[in-house]
Amino acid sequence: MTEIFIQKSNDKREIALVEEDKLIEYYEENENSNRNEGNIYIGIVRDIIKGMEAAFVDIGTNKNSFIHLKDILPKVDETKTHEKQKLEITDVIKPKQKILVQVKKDSNSKKGARVSTHINLPSKYIVLMPNTDIITVSQKIEDKKEQQRLIKLVKNNLSEGNGAIIRTLAEGKEQEIIDDIKKIEKVWRNITQTSIDPEENKAKLLYKSKDILEKILMDLMDENISRIVVNSQAEKSRIEKMLNENKEYKNIKVELKKQKDILEIYDLRKQVEKSENRKVWLKCGGFITIDNTEALTAIDVNTGKFTGTNNDLQQTILKVNEEATIEIAKQLRLRDIGGIIIVDYIDMAKEQDKQNILDLMKKELKNDRSKTQVEGFTKLDLMELTRKHICSYKE
Repeated sequence: MTEIFIQKSNDKREIALVEEDKLIEYYEENENSNRNEGNIYIGIVRDIIKGMEAAFVDIGTNKNSFIHLKDILPKVDETKTHEKQKLEITDVIKPKQKILVQVKKDSNSKKGARVSTHINLPSKYIVLMPNTDIITVSQKIEDKKEQQRLIKLVKNNLSEGNGAIIRTLAEGKEQEIIDDIKKIEKVWRNITQTSIDPEENKAKLLYKSKDILEKILMDLMDENISRIVVNSQAEKSRIEKMLNENKEYKNIKVELKKQKDILEIYDLRKQVEKSENRKVWLKCGGFITIDNTEALTAIDVNTGKFTGTNNDLQQTILKVNEEATIEIAKQLRLRDIGGIIIVDYIDMAKEQDKQNILDLMKKELKNDRSKTQVEGFTKLDLMELTRKHICSYKE
């Protein structure tokens, strides 16, 4: 059973997901921060960079956003072969042109936001993809018959010109999916019908993406949630309103605890602080280090204090690497690490040991709600993964 603890203090909100008294996911959000990921704008093309096949687009923020040619061309199904289009950036957009874009990656201190004309509107059971006929199913739905059933159901109920990604929660559902499609397509219609002054030379926000609390509740309501604990009456009222909109969730209890720090009261604060440490110790005495850079996250595995219980060096190495793999999968979820992830394991001489570690990583990642792709070991024996972070509060 999962418990959700929501700590609200001034402009900061913290959300902790707990199973058997252990912190499994943690998110924080500052309400005054300029988070724009998922927002949809009418942007204005300011500069074309032909050498990079890209452009700068004004979306009304401090820095112009960046868009690449591939994020303007029609979206294609990557599972199928396509003839490459020989178009240049100047063939598809011009300076001062207005374009509908969505923020895919927030800006930081050095770069503006990354935007795309490929719109994704997440709902409970599908992610709506307007202006494409692509329909795909979450990789976590493994039953082939169920995949085909869901594709047929969604295809028959989507409006012409819309595609979708069918989410894991859709498994086994029917009428709920149909209702969900109607709901999210209405949101899209409202966006496209927003009045735009053709003479106005200003960017305009058309759609504000859900905040962390809304995203978490939307994703988790089909889980076995035993209770939601909050320290704010306003948060309690808001959550109860969201639950009451879905009759199947009315039995979930929302408890109000008016303490200053409910994470401290429920012995979660230390776990939160521990999750921010660079070094994470393993039960065997080894440890991993986690370093975030602008380009990727590097994780290093070390034997530390562990010397093994026998004279078999390879068995000692495998033991540390196995424990490290289990812990890495937990930490990716707990810290919501996204993007490229490189793991430097202790060198393994046997190919079978590498395969065992690869299989173990895939197994452990099945508990993660986010999409994580295990690419395998590189020629330098580094494991390469990519993960989509769940919430956009990360810098």
